[in-house]
Amino acid sequence: MAKMDLGAFSVSLAVKDLSASRAFYETLGFEAMGGDPEQNWLIMKNGTHVIGLFQGMFDSNILTFNPGWDQNAQPTEKFTDIRALQAQLKSAGVNLTSEADEAGSGPASLMLSDPDGNTILIDQHR
Repeated sequence: MAKMDLGAFSVSLAVKDLSASRAFYETLGFEAMGGDPEQNWLIMKNGTHVIGLFQGMFDSNILTFNPGWDQNAQPTEKFTDIRALQAQLKSAGVNLTSEADEAGSGPASLMLSDPDGNTILIDQHR
């Protein structure tokens, strides 16, 4: 399988109390860089490490990749469109739990699970 350019990486954490989680990760040096606490989600960063805190949005933690973004959530000049990544995964025999519209363009997402059941989200925002 050819190398896959998945874009920025973060861990999306399913949290019980957004305020408590924010305070905890701030003690580890993370700072808010995006999100909307009133909608129960926040993106935090420490150096190149990015985590998303999501209260009540999903049941388990998710490994998240964002094609077309760098670790600062800035657009990259070149990136592999999610539909090309999806075709590559399908041709390798990977089972997807959700798929992007192959006929679409622009923002889209797909999901899959690793052999241990960890959820992986590839979420293209542009």
